[in-house]
Amino acid sequence: MSQNNSNTTKRKFKHLTERERYQIEILLKEHKSPTEISKALGYHKRTIERETVRGTVRLLTSELEYKDRYCADTSQRKYEENGNFKGAGLKISNDHKLARYIEDRIIKDGYSPDAVIGEIGVKGLKFKTSICTKTLYNYIDKGVFINLTNKDLPVKKNKKKGTYRKVRIAHKNLKGTSIEERPEYIEKREEYGHWEMDCVVGGQKGSGAALLVLSERKSRQEIIRKMSDKTQRSVLKELDGLEREYGKEFSTIFRSITLDNGNEFLDFKSLERSIIDLGHQRIKIYYAHPYSS
Repeated sequence: MSQNNSNTTKRKFKHLTERERYQIEILLKEHKSPTEISKALGYHKRTIERETVRGTVRLLTSELEYKDRYCADTSQRKYEENGNFKGAGLKISNDHKLARYIEDRIIKDGYSPDAVIGEIGVKGLKFKTSICTKTLYNYIDKGVFINLTNKDLPVKKNKKKGTYRKVRIAHKNLKGTSIEERPEYIEKREEYGHWEMDCVVGGQKGSGAALLVLSERKSRQEIIRKMSDKTQRSVLKELDGLEREYGKEFSTIFRSITLDNGNEFLDFKSLERSIIDLGHQRIKIYYAHPYSS
């Protein structure tokens, strides 16, 4: 019954993301070594060491002593200020095949930039160069493409150039797997077994009861369970109950669940852990970006 539904791997030479910088900050506070952090995030040890040097600042403590600490905000600001995207147009201008592919997917097929980059990674498509989602947004903002502009984007239509909404980082949930790492085929609803889960609080005043609602992405099937309250304990109880109810079929019916960052969902280790096949994962949990439905 053991399973691992995440088939995404880090590609070589990939830049650290803002979310990963916050993860590094937390892991350093937990006294993890660069080697341990590199294994946890999938980067080379030297990448983590260079990152910690870049983001280290000297702080004055309440005891009026100076201490050097890594700050994710500082490192992210330096990363952006250092002109990481300088000359970006030149990079993609040497790969006309990639440029045409991106334009066709977004303009003709209605893909978002994130969906295009995700598809390239999942399908293993080969081009002369590679870019990340943030770089692609930056190219579009700067007018690098001949045919593609912000007006062609699903989210950026009717918005002024360079004003796309920045993805918020879930600071209280940096250890759970982000929706950014969710395989593209889940987004496309190509396979049964990938669910979204949410809590709905009862409308009766003074009642703490809530409904746990699971919606299957492909079939739109719904499962609704009544809970006495909206807590981690109640959510886990219902998910454990579903595993017992479906038994050996659970792993084929429930392959992944995408959640928001509500407090009742933050214990992802318990949600993923099987109560029947002890020590194994029963399902993969992904977390949406804050304030994104």
